[in-house]
Amino acid sequence: MNLLASSGQLRASFLRWSLVCVPVIILLGFLSGRMAQSGPDNPWFAALVKPAAFPPPITFAIVWSALYVMIGLALAVVLAARGAGGRGLAFVVFCVQLALNLAWSPVFFGLHQITGALIVIGALDVAVIVTIALFWRVRQRAALLLVPYLLWVLFATYLNYAFLDANRAMDGARPSGAAIRYEI
Repeated sequence: MNLLASSGQLRASFLRWSLVCVPVIILLGFLSGRMAQSGPDNPWFAALVKPAAFPPPITFAIVWSALYVMIGLALAVVLAARGAGGRGLAFVVFCVQLALNLAWSPVFFGLHQITGALIVIGALDVAVIVTIALFWRVRQRAALLLVPYLLWVLFATYLNYAFLDANRAMDGARPSGAAIRYEI
């Protein structure tokens, strides 16, 4: 017996998946950055020489928020594609690339491993490309939603390399543990 879903049922399925996937992915991205103390307030990061192409820090919060929404929507499209061939493999590879994405901030900001972060983001580049290819087989719309993500991750890869090139002495550097005291 073959059951077909109506277009209304398919839209409802996509909406339900979106209501789960988008907030979960945004939350995971936020927690990854928060755990790693990422951003311009991190003393180790503040001491790094910034590459010429480094955008204003607020750019990262805006871009990543938009990208996490798009990533969540892409996943919802795939998960709502019940019965589509390759859906399971696409989901597994998506989870791998998401794990790499979430690992980058702790490696770079938390562990101060610029080289290690470059390895993670290089693997992320490959994983996002494979995810896009697999999503394309399930639903082209899902793959297209990931293209801006790939472009941003490639730019982030360049930045990671530029940080390493300009800050080799800071790669893996541990903070001194000295307290900074400010008087008002």
